Amino acid sequence: MTWSDRDEQIWQGVEEWRHTLYEYEANDLENTYVKWLDQAFQSLPEEVQEKFFERIDGWLFHLHSLLQGSQIQNDARERILTTARAFHPDINSVEDLHLLNIDQLHYIAEQHAGRHRLYSFIQGGAVGTGGIVAIGSDLPAMTLINLRSVQLIAITYGFDVQTPFEMMTSLKVFHAATLPARLQAEAWEELMNDLDRKELDYFYSGNDTLTNHSFLEGPLKHMMKATVITMFRKKKWSGIPLISMGIGAGVNYRFTRNITNYAEKFYQYRYLLKKKGE
Repeated sequence: MTWSDRDEQIWQGVEEWRHTLYEYEANDLENTYVKWLDQAFQSLPEEVQEKFFERIDGWLFHLHSLLQGSQIQNDARERILTTARAFHPDINSVEDLHLLNIDQLHYIAEQHAGRHRLYSFIQGGAVGTGGIVAIGSDLPAMTLINLRSVQLIAITYGFDVQTPFEMMTSLKVFHAATLPARLQAEAWEELMNDLDRKELDYFYSGNDTLTNHSFLEGPLKHMMKATVITMFRKKKWSGIPLISMGIGAGVNYRFTRNITNYAEKFYQYRYLLKKKGE
């Protein structure tokens, strides 16, 4: 693979995006909210905190395994390979996807990212109806949708998430993308450190802890969204709660857009880093 002007253009775009992560400054409201959250968790015994986050980590690992073993995921993997063969007939495996250029890979990744943004939009609209079942299922559904979107972006760029290293990396990318903006630069650095420590494609030797109390800011925001939706669900036009549905759909769409954007920037960086090395 030869380095092209287009590769250089995308590389510079990723670098500029990465710098915006470091330039982010939290506002006073966010700082107050963070201080309150820190104090709330400091009041809990350390053992309770460890067990709580171990369970969340375990749930994410099980969810990843469930997705990887599903027929839906296998079908999506095959669709990626089929689309890729339209660009390059010699592609037979996920690793062969590195044969495509950056624009071809972005085209395939955007197809899946766009589809998952639509799923989130529909999910948010359903939550906006104010039904108890819809509100209660929102967080698990959004976790499933967004974790799957990260996995498919990884596969598109030629990184098979069925191997231990890539499985853990995809989970860490998902975790990093769901963190508050002020922490995403630090999470990016941890991902880079993992790549530096990487000795074999198959094994993962870094820190396998995923979540901490900062991770909960995302779920807490979803709970706040549910509260706002509940407040507006009785305001209806022609029997339809348009305001609450708009809030739910908009928040979920933006959440998934941010995650897919972060994930693609990371895997574009890895693809181009590999190409530079060659």
